[in-house]
Amino acid sequence: MKQSTVIFVVLFSTLFVSSIHAHLNSLKATMTINSFEKGGDGGGPSECDGQYHSDNTLIVALSTRWYNHGQRCHKFIKINYKDRSVKAKVVDECDSTRGCKNNIVDASKAVWKALRVPKSEWGLTSVTWSDA
Repeated sequence: MKQSTVIFVVLFSTLFVSSIHAHLNSLKATMTINSFEKGGDGGGPSECDGQYHSDNTLIVALSTRWYNHGQRCHKFIKINYKDRSVKAKVVDECDSTRGCKNNIVDASKAVWKALRVPKSEWGLTSVTWSDA
């Protein structure tokens, strides 16, 4: 076998296994819409940095167990909706002890727009997500 063929097979195998690994690590979630701006429906400032954020930014709050005591603060997650995906930064907790369900990705308007979710579905839709 030629060296170029071996390199191609190894590279293709690595990409294929990485793709399967990423798919298997996707978590099912319900995406809700949230305002992270001062005076918005998100309440107070974000847990990660104590700041408010523009709703035109690709950001999310995660349910308490996924937020994991701030372990995901300022890290990016990949959100999948139908055949589209977007990376968004975790800036807040959707507190499950205060009414937020355990499977929530609470996303800014920018995330909904980037995923091209039809306006008729805005507010609540099914997605999957993984660490980016």
